[in-house]
Amino acid sequence: MGELFRSEEMTLAQLFLQSEAAYCCVSELGELGMVQFRDLNPDVNVFQRKFVNEVRRCEEMDRKLRFVEKEIKKANIPTVDTGENPEVPFPRDMIDLEATFEKLENELKEINTNQEALKKNFLELTELKHILRRTQQFFDEMEDPNLLEETSSLLDPSEAGRGAPLRLGFVAGVISRERIPTFERMLWRVCRGNVFLRLAEIEDPLEDPTTGDQVHKSVFIIFFQGDQLKNRVKKICEGFRASLYPCPETPQERKEMASGVSTRIDDLQMVLNQTEDHRQRVLQAAAKTLRVWFIKVRKMKAIYHTLNLCNIDVTQKCLIAEVWCPVSDLDSIQFALRRGTERSGSTVPSILNRMQTKQTPPTYNKTNKFTSGFQNIVDAYGIGTYREINPAPYTIITFPFLFAVMFGDMGHGVLMTCAALYLVIRESRLLAQKRDNEMFNMVFAGRYIILLMGIFSIYTGMIYNDCFSKSLNMFGSGWSIKPMFGSKGGNWSFETLDGNPVLQLDPVVPGVFGGPYPLGIDPIWNIATNKLTFLNSFKMKMSVILGVIHMLFGVTLSLINHLYFKKPLNIFLGFIPEVVFMSCLFGYLILLIFYKWTAYDGTTSKDAPSLLIAFINMCLFNYNDPTNKALYRGQMSIQCLLVVIAMSCVPCMLVVKTMVLRRQHLWKKHLSQMREASPAQKVETLEQAGTSSSTGLTQQGTQKFGGVRVGNGPTEDEAEIIEHDQLSQHSDDADEHSEEEPFNFGDVAVHQAIHTIEYCLGCISNTASYLRLWALSLAHAQLSEVLWGMVMHMGLASTSGGGFFGLSIIFPAFATLTVCILLVMEGLSAFLHALRLHWVEFQNKFYTGQGFKFVPFSFDSILEGRFEE
Repeated sequence: MGELFRSEEMTLAQLFLQSEAAYCCVSELGELGMVQFRDLNPDVNVFQRKFVNEVRRCEEMDRKLRFVEKEIKKANIPTVDTGENPEVPFPRDMIDLEATFEKLENELKEINTNQEALKKNFLELTELKHILRRTQQFFDEMEDPNLLEETSSLLDPSEAGRGAPLRLGFVAGVISRERIPTFERMLWRVCRGNVFLRLAEIEDPLEDPTTGDQVHKSVFIIFFQGDQLKNRVKKICEGFRASLYPCPETPQERKEMASGVSTRIDDLQMVLNQTEDHRQRVLQAAAKTLRVWFIKVRKMKAIYHTLNLCNIDVTQKCLIAEVWCPVSDLDSIQFALRRGTERSGSTVPSILNRMQTKQTPPTYNKTNKFTSGFQNIVDAYGIGTYREINPAPYTIITFPFLFAVMFGDMGHGVLMTCAALYLVIRESRLLAQKRDNEMFNMVFAGRYIILLMGIFSIYTGMIYNDCFSKSLNMFGSGWSIKPMFGSKGGNWSFETLDGNPVLQLDPVVPGVFGGPYPLGIDPIWNIATNKLTFLNSFKMKMSVILGVIHMLFGVTLSLINHLYFKKPLNIFLGFIPEVVFMSCLFGYLILLIFYKWTAYDGTTSKDAPSLLIAFINMCLFNYNDPTNKALYRGQMSIQCLLVVIAMSCVPCMLVVKTMVLRRQHLWKKHLSQMREASPAQKVETLEQAGTSSSTGLTQQGTQKFGGVRVGNGPTEDEAEIIEHDQLSQHSDDADEHSEEEPFNFGDVAVHQAIHTIEYCLGCISNTASYLRLWALSLAHAQLSEVLWGMVMHMGLASTSGGGFFGLSIIFPAFATLTVCILLVMEGLSAFLHALRLHWVEFQNKFYTGQGFKFVPFSFDSILEGRFEE
């Protein structure tokens, strides 16, 4: 259980891998996914590393597979996913894979080239068929006398007057339909209206052989006179990318050509079908093994990329790698190395050697499908510092609970729980579907968070007695009007009850239960006119109580960190003053809330003082306020004492801790000077320091916090320095001292001042921030009540037969608005506010979050991004 509350213990290990076994060993480590390799060649260019050629070969194979995948998707062929996780192929198998992929790529390219050429030829023949058919229609229409008069205007007037024969040239072709208007205007302007253009649309769209898109085209024929106009017309057609085709002048030749074109089209269609069938067979065969090929290539590439991070021994027979790994998984790592060595056939075992280092290890928190969502919430704020306490286990309970305080509604909680249960129960099927919807994937990843939020919302909804803005009368009401008959206030008859919409119940009269309501809030508050006033007071005090408890719990968790990292100074001058400061002010405020609840009843509640005014007067030492009486005897003395104690904690955190840190630094500096001096100088210095005043450096160093100094002679630490004056120890201490960060008194003082001011002011602002629990809870309840009153109430108001049909229309609208506004929008709002309360108000009390995440070399994580679809 220790690893759940704190990150895993990590170690830096050195791996010695034989050259022939390195590939298989790294492969086994990738399958295990428990080591993070360090780059031992940071100054070496990527293109100058040993295995760069192998990486390039893998990238080339990956490119070919992506080309095949693109062709498979273009053909709408599903890729077979059997869930198989193939083993990494040996390096010698790379040649066979390259040959297979090369053959497949060349075959597909050749098929595509031939198919494109055939489609282009088919398109030309199809266009020619339409041209011949439409051209015959044009020439048949030329026999119309009206058309002959129109075309005769193309001739020169002198020739037309002499009755010269009509000789017109023509060109026929096909043009895209969207270019026709511009094409007509260009012909008219360039040829000055001396051409005759006829158009006819092709009903069926034609396929573009290059892009495969469907294109709508039209057949045109242009009549002109003279070679000059002919050249102009051809240039215009070329500019508009119109396809021109030869068209015979006689009907007999056109008929024979059309017959031949139809025969060629039929033959070409048969060839195209056979080519497409062959292409489909090739792609279907590739689709069956495409995923397996991708996995093999990606694994090989990852292995060679990892091998480039290693150093090579001078003998070129051994690779040296450094890895971060959890201490608890060292046995598994060693077993993986042995398995990799056996698989490679090497007789020399691989060696794993733990290293001592002062570098900060990465942070690794083990998670499962239930805790991963809560861990992601914590990591989004910041990766935890190595071995500091992990907030995720506590967030599992506190996060959905604070969410439910703001979202408390039994009905909405049931809907949310049912939705989350559906995702949890069918999680295996939903995982197998591998959806592309990013929003759905995000909700699915947090299904257990949503489940707990829904369950806690049901609980808080029972406490609030709120279900779709209506109260449930589960135990009856604790209020009763029966004792009012015959009371001093007068008799309440049934006429009085019917004639007065609002009546005041006396809180002094005992209810049915004679005490508090068994569970939650009495349902009679749902019809009370002062319901909002009562809930405001209740939820505001509840928010303050929950907030202070939550923050005190966070400060308490900091004690566990201080104990683990062995920092007694932070305990005595950090944790204790912080707890005392918050307890004396806000802990006392909570006690006043509970005291007021128990000390006043229905008869004395009118004389109860305001806690807010009392707390303000406490901080201002103002006890002469006649409008706010004391809650108990001796209140002024106790409150003055608490404020003085709380204020005394501020200089303790602000000044005392800084001076102690400075004194420790001077003591370390004095010890380092003694190590560098000769033994005689050390004894002389110590004797002088022992007889000097209390302001001497030695006495300053020995007056440690909580320690006792007896006599003026050297302490045990000083005696140890004198006795152990070896050169090796001196060199080690010098190295250790050189790695320590320089002490800057100004920086330390400013940092401590900022921390103290932030904590003291944060206790006030953070407590006020928890009032969002009250605000959002009331907002959610009021919005639910408005939605019921303005939508659902219309369908329930009618008692006639038509009310049923009205309700059948109104209820879907009410359900849609409930899901969209109250569940989605309000749920997201409460989620974000609960997130802020954990990040800012809770985690800043003990969680620094300045670490970096452990990213192991794992094939699963490498392939996840590629095959998560």
